Amino acid sequence: MTGRNGPRIDLKVIADFIKPRARVLDVGCGDGELLEYLELDKQVDGRGVEISQRGVNESVARGLSVIQGDADTDLVFYPDKGFDYVILSQTLQATRNPKEVLRELLRIGERAIVSFPNFGFWQVRLSLLFRGRMPVTRELSYSWYDTPNIHFCTIRDFIALCDEIGATVESAMALDRDGHSIGVSMPWWFWNFFGQQAVFVLKR
Repeated sequence: MTGRNGPRIDLKVIADFIKPRARVLDVGCGDGELLEYLELDKQVDGRGVEISQRGVNESVARGLSVIQGDADTDLVFYPDKGFDYVILSQTLQATRNPKEVLRELLRIGERAIVSFPNFGFWQVRLSLLFRGRMPVTRELSYSWYDTPNIHFCTIRDFIALCDEIGATVESAMALDRDGHSIGVSMPWWFWNFFGQQAVFVLKR
């Protein structure tokens, strides 16, 4: 499973959280790579929503059930608890209203799986401190003027948002720059400093 700058390490982590034959909605599914993997490996009943027509076309070419839609406006049309899992991978920071999107994910799914780049990662902090410029890393791979990301956050920011909307963190994993998981026994501040990205499994 690959992305713009090589393998998308969060996708395998997300797949491992999902039980076989589950009902899955992948919001912002891109070209359908994760959804295809889940259907083949976990025999899930998968659906996808993607804002770009190119992504929809590529997903449909894979034989997937994917429609064009916007996470900010179109999730309201899905029924309560219509899916076992709703996935939002590397997309939350590109939405206009992350709080409402997260609420909709938790309404639609028994569980929501969210992955995002961590803006509190030490390399990002050093880039701002010593270079005085917005960082470009593996997970934050765009320049400031052409990035689709409009709401950067840290792991601690995300945890605070979960508390604010009453979401329970069922499982979580922080990944370092090499894609290795950071010890689950470590405190949030440690994850916030050393995690390049994070994956959270949430429920009401």
